[in-house]
Amino acid sequence: MQTETNIDTQLKDAAQLTGAVWAVLAERVGGVWLVRASYHLNKSAQNELTGIMGETSTDAWLCGALSGGHSRAANMPESGNLKGGRFHAFPIAGTSRLILVGAEDQPTAAQKIWKLAASLLAGSYNSKGQPSLLPDFQSGLAFSLPDALEKVLSNFVQAVPCDGAWLAIRRGDALDIQAEWNATNARGASLLMDENPIFRRVNRSLSDVLLTHGQPNFEQLPFVTLKPNTGSWICLPLVVGQRLIAVIAMWRKKEFANSERGVLRELAASVPQTVDIVVTFSEMSSHLRRLGLLNDFVLTVSAAQNLDQIARRMFGLLSRAFNTEFIALFLSSSDGRILRDYRSLEGKLNVLNVAAAEHPVKALLKEGRVRRISDSSREGFVGIHEGARSELIVPLRYRGQATGVLVLENSHAEAFNQYDEHLMVVIASHLAGLIEYTRLREEAEGRARSLGLIHEMVQQVIGLTDKKEVASIAAELVAQYFKYELAVILLKDGRDEYSIQGLGGTQAQAFQQLLGITDIIRLDGVTGHVSLQGESVLLHDTSKSGLYKPIHGWEARSELCVAIKDSGQVLGIIDVESREVNAFSHNDLTALEALAGILASVVSSANQYQQLQETVHQLQMTEIELKERMDAQQAAENRLLQAAKLAAVGEMAAGVAHELNNPLTTVTGFSELVYEDLPHDSPHRKELLMVMQEARRASSVVRRLLDFARQGERIRASADLNEVVNDVIALTRHLIQTNNVALILDLDSSLPWVTIDSNQMKQVLLNLIHNGLQAMPNGGEMHVRTFSGFRENRKWLIMSVRDTGIGITPEDQEKIFEPFFTTKSGRGGTGLGLSVTYGIVADHGGVIEVISQSNKGSAFEVWLPL
Repeated sequence: MQTETNIDTQLKDAAQLTGAVWAVLAERVGGVWLVRASYHLNKSAQNELTGIMGETSTDAWLCGALSGGHSRAANMPESGNLKGGRFHAFPIAGTSRLILVGAEDQPTAAQKIWKLAASLLAGSYNSKGQPSLLPDFQSGLAFSLPDALEKVLSNFVQAVPCDGAWLAIRRGDALDIQAEWNATNARGASLLMDENPIFRRVNRSLSDVLLTHGQPNFEQLPFVTLKPNTGSWICLPLVVGQRLIAVIAMWRKKEFANSERGVLRELAASVPQTVDIVVTFSEMSSHLRRLGLLNDFVLTVSAAQNLDQIARRMFGLLSRAFNTEFIALFLSSSDGRILRDYRSLEGKLNVLNVAAAEHPVKALLKEGRVRRISDSSREGFVGIHEGARSELIVPLRYRGQATGVLVLENSHAEAFNQYDEHLMVVIASHLAGLIEYTRLREEAEGRARSLGLIHEMVQQVIGLTDKKEVASIAAELVAQYFKYELAVILLKDGRDEYSIQGLGGTQAQAFQQLLGITDIIRLDGVTGHVSLQGESVLLHDTSKSGLYKPIHGWEARSELCVAIKDSGQVLGIIDVESREVNAFSHNDLTALEALAGILASVVSSANQYQQLQETVHQLQMTEIELKERMDAQQAAENRLLQAAKLAAVGEMAAGVAHELNNPLTTVTGFSELVYEDLPHDSPHRKELLMVMQEARRASSVVRRLLDFARQGERIRASADLNEVVNDVIALTRHLIQTNNVALILDLDSSLPWVTIDSNQMKQVLLNLIHNGLQAMPNGGEMHVRTFSGFRENRKWLIMSVRDTGIGITPEDQEKIFEPFFTTKSGRGGTGLGLSVTYGIVADHGGVIEVISQSNKGSAFEVWLPL
């Protein structure tokens, strides 16, 4: 046989002579094309070529070249790494190998060179020119059953060209397809001989069967990927003595000739001994590997720390030993009502607690014997997994009692033999003892966790006086230690009503969004029973108990509820729930009852402390109430004092009015007489008119000064607030300008009319403008604005005056509306302007507000209701 280096040299020489871009030596092994040697293809290009050859259409095209023994060419699919444009295939006779060349065109001379290279390689593989039927034991082929059978099948395909073929090994009453040629979908299929008349005939007669299109039973051909134009199908039995060990099926478009049928019969007669040796060797190797499972069991499974680890490691060993993922382990609870179901789903261990009453495994536990069923059609087949064809059921027995069942299933019929059965009985006996020991250890660990919980609870809650904090810590610790989905602690209040004080667990947040207190305390349910009777309740399966009442949006499968009692009085309850059946044990019940005893002492002490706190709180509230009454009395006295000041202002205003009314009346009267005597075109009529208006306004001011102290009749009508502002601005514009103040006017033209006394409102604005000017001795800006707003669910009109003056201190802001209070006593201030303004605005049902900061200015807003 040539070395790979020599083959690489031959490919290189031939490629250079023919102008090919690249060339490879490819072999079909186990239904997969492998590159054995190559020229001018890097690793990336080889991987891409392997992928293309693995495609169904390309694989069929290459198989056709091998089976036909003739070269062929085809267009190359688009590729990033492969160049050349076209594939050229040159089969190597007597083998499952061919030379594949990448080149545009290969003329006749070039094709002769490649055919010569193929014939040289064919001679090197088989110097005698005869097909080799025995596997190469030195190469390790015999240790791989599929590869060995693939080589046997390739001899048939090379001897007689065909479109497709497969080889099936007999296992009991089934045929398992182990090798295929151009029929990739057939690999792994399992065919029952009794269900197909063709195989029944072959098994009975031990002779080949040839069917052509149109004959009876042609439509009942077994699992193959036949093309629509398939015209002939042949089945060749491989027989040792009078025992059928395998069959080979081949098919193609044209009918098999008698000479070809004779060649196939000769091959079928020479192959059985080889196939029997290879199959026996493979089964022995498999059995030895399974025996090694015992050693692996001792090394790995026995070292597991818990039941889940035992199941996970056991499943891994059994899956590798028996080449199946259909494995299940069922462990019975101590009372026999619950089965713990372990299964491997998509490579992950899945654990469920299921009721044993109606489960098919319950009968197996009761029976307690080993079952080995070769096919799903046989009586007694359980079929734990969908698609299972055979199964091996082994009970786990500890001290004469069945504690569980181990189930192995396979998608092939006759997958388990008596050696497998004996092996699994030994493993199951060891596994039963290991599981029982692990159960005892887990119970001891559970008790230790309970003691740890109680110890930590004592450390964290002793000395706490807040019941809610105590309950919250307890619920979180319970959920943390026992991995509960939901832990709820409810405590009674002073009215003997329950409320949730602590919530923990993985489902706590979702549960909290679903519940009201009336949802969890159900008098006819578990929590109601415990709160009334003070007795603990443990439900392994809530569906079996009428005491359980599901909550909207949440339905538990297990529930454990204990009472928090002190001297026979129920202070609260601890309720834990899970969506799994049999989630809680008696160890959980003992731990929660011990915890409830500690909580009872802490809650009782907290109740006494809270009662003391409530007494102290009541005394503090009495003190606060007394202080508020004293403050209210002081405020009333201040208002009374302010009223006295306003009364003094009223008395003074009355005297001032009498003193000013006479001269103002004289001025007004003579001004009117002079105004009437002046000609209409006199330039003094305008000034005289202003004198008359100001005299009247002075009279109005005197009258309003009186109105400040006593209520009297008001003259109010709907008016335009913007018009009031414009009138005042017209009178004060000159004064504003002479004070070096820039006026910014912003009036909302869409304002509705408001019911006001226009003269009084002018006085309000005039007072605010004068105050603003006095606050800006060095000039500045004054913003006068009108707008609308909403407060107290109604609409208001607002008149605002803002300056950039010296501002008002927070202390003075509380006094500025009091009569005679002024910050300008040294500059002629009387302290009446803002008092009068406040009275006018309040009389209109409005509000005046001030916003001010020292050295940043002030803003007065007058709010008038609509």
